[in-house]
Amino acid sequence: MTAWQWGGVAAAALLFFWGIGAYNRLMSLRNAIGEAFVQLDTHLKARNEVCGKLLAAVAPRLPSEQATFDALASAQAESQAAAQASRARPWAPDPAGTLAVASALHAAALTRLLSLLDHQAELRSETEIDGLVTELKLIERQRAFARQVFNQAVAQYNEAVQQFPTRVLANLYGFNEARSL
Repeated sequence: MTAWQWGGVAAAALLFFWGIGAYNRLMSLRNAIGEAFVQLDTHLKARNEVCGKLLAAVAPRLPSEQATFDALASAQAESQAAAQASRARPWAPDPAGTLAVASALHAAALTRLLSLLDHQAELRSETEIDGLVTELKLIERQRAFARQVFNQAVAQYNEAVQQFPTRVLANLYGFNEARSL
């Protein structure tokens, strides 16, 4: 073999191994999104569980506020469905976008319920309801932190997908940008 042929083989080998390295880096970053979503999903499930208990405890006592309870129950169902859709591929933009919207609606409905409870001193003074509200607030803080970790993982992945020359291979391998929540 001539020097040019050896040079061509070396360049091809270098490109091949660089491509494998780029693929592995993108897979690692995408897997980090999945791991961050597992943590977020744990808090979403806990929030839904505590919201369900809170609704069961409060709804019979305030029948005049049925619209508030229905809004939260509906938002909770949408949030659960969106989380379920995101579990398989949390880096996919469409399910993540649906989850972001559902989470915002759930947060608004939950804020409305908590505001209602703040104006019902006799209910808040009950140990069970106060405990559920306190637990819910703790879960919300943990969920917010898990969401931030998820969004950071998405940002790192998206940055890697956009970097040249990995951007060329990302399209070839089918890596698309992820969506934050």
